[in-house]
Amino acid sequence: MPYTTKQRQAILRCLEARAGETLTPAELAEELRRGGSSVGLATVYRQLEHLESAGLIHRIQTEEGALYQYCPHPAHGCFLLRCEDCGRVVHLDCDHLQTLYDHLASEHHFRVDPRRTVLTGRCQDCAREVARHGAN
Repeated sequence: MPYTTKQRQAILRCLEARAGETLTPAELAEELRRGGSSVGLATVYRQLEHLESAGLIHRIQTEEGALYQYCPHPAHGCFLLRCEDCGRVVHLDCDHLQTLYDHLASEHHFRVDPRRTVLTGRCQDCAREVARHGAN
């Protein structure tokens, strides 16, 4: 990211510090205020767009709105796994993904944008909880 502002750096640091979590823009603005950085919500949105374009963060669209998460490996694409029960988002950086990309491109003439791909299902913890209580 050749040009960066103090606000952009503060937002990226905040997301990096909470790398395992997804945050809304409002939650980010509040977190920054608590840390002594007064950044308006419009600025947060604008800076999130820049960070996403640079591949440093992920934007996850949900029914409730957009969530943002730090990307631990911005140099290449990754899938995101989102649990439909608890909402947890996990980065999947796996060598087997390239086989899938290649198959989709050659057999189905479709190029996947891994930065925007979110697979939805049930995480191990939630699956275990569902199995324990007998629900589907």
